[in-house]
Amino acid sequence: MKNRMMKLTVAAIAAASMTPMFAVAAESEDPIQVIDNNWSSQKVLARVAKLMLDQIGYNTELVTLDTQSQFAAMGTGDAHLQMEVWEGSMNASFMKEVEAGRMIDGGSHQATTREEWWYPDYVEELCPGLPDYTALNDCAELLSTPETSPSARYLSGPAEWHPEDVERIEALGLDVVIVNAGSADALFGELKSAAARKEPIILFNWAPNWVGAAYPGKFIEFPRRDADNKCVTDPSWGINPDMANDCGAAVGGYLKKGLWAGFADKYPCANDLISNIDFTGPMIDAAAAMVDVDGLDHDAAAAKWIESNQEVADSWVPECAA
Repeated sequence: MKNRMMKLTVAAIAAASMTPMFAVAAESEDPIQVIDNNWSSQKVLARVAKLMLDQIGYNTELVTLDTQSQFAAMGTGDAHLQMEVWEGSMNASFMKEVEAGRMIDGGSHQATTREEWWYPDYVEELCPGLPDYTALNDCAELLSTPETSPSARYLSGPAEWHPEDVERIEALGLDVVIVNAGSADALFGELKSAAARKEPIILFNWAPNWVGAAYPGKFIEFPRRDADNKCVTDPSWGINPDMANDCGAAVGGYLKKGLWAGFADKYPCANDLISNIDFTGPMIDAAAAMVDVDGLDHDAAAAKWIESNQEVADSWVPECAA
């Protein structure tokens, strides 16, 4: 099997006009629409999947969608593949489509996730009550900026990433004002600037990601979410009996692949490939770091990731493509 698998090298990927030596006769010439979001690891993983699908003989296209509208698009078949479905921010929208039979759960990666408010370690020296969330009120003025004073400033990502934060702040009685960064680049650009000057900052972060290795820090510890997500669905659950979202995000959450419900029937060998793809946390950290630390663009990072993980990539190629 292994000797018959094509080698997905950077050179082979660059030769876009060449027909792969080993490839399935694609069951459909219609392009597979691979979703492209707005943070580095997702962009690289999407392109890894796209390159591998290209190399086994499929037509593919990237389609740019935000984290919420993407699921409606997959439900109608206007998009086909999402390589990073995060439990913390996407579970409700994803499961709505899966339960309606419009999407398929494509399986979990080995990587588990956390999406939460975060700070670099030096902030704890200024506000010793951290990482307990109640310290946000104790240190509100310290964590404020002119635009939020006297309330603490929380730098979140784009507004559609975590709309529940508005209710969380009210439910937990936090003296915090949300400021939204327009993109992951803007979010971490502020972190780099603040860290260089050792200025206090609380911002949205996630794992797996490259940030923790470059900037040691901690997640804010909110009241723990229950396994059944009653914190989100049942206002009577939790420390505030009148409001939902009086808890933190899931810890050790899933990272899944999501597929349009008709994917396996229309592209069966592609479906086998996607089922085989399985990223660990360190793999995703490395993929993101190629962009955010090493400065590669997303296409080059995907090609380099495949080249650097050739044996793993080979193991994902299914029998139907050999």
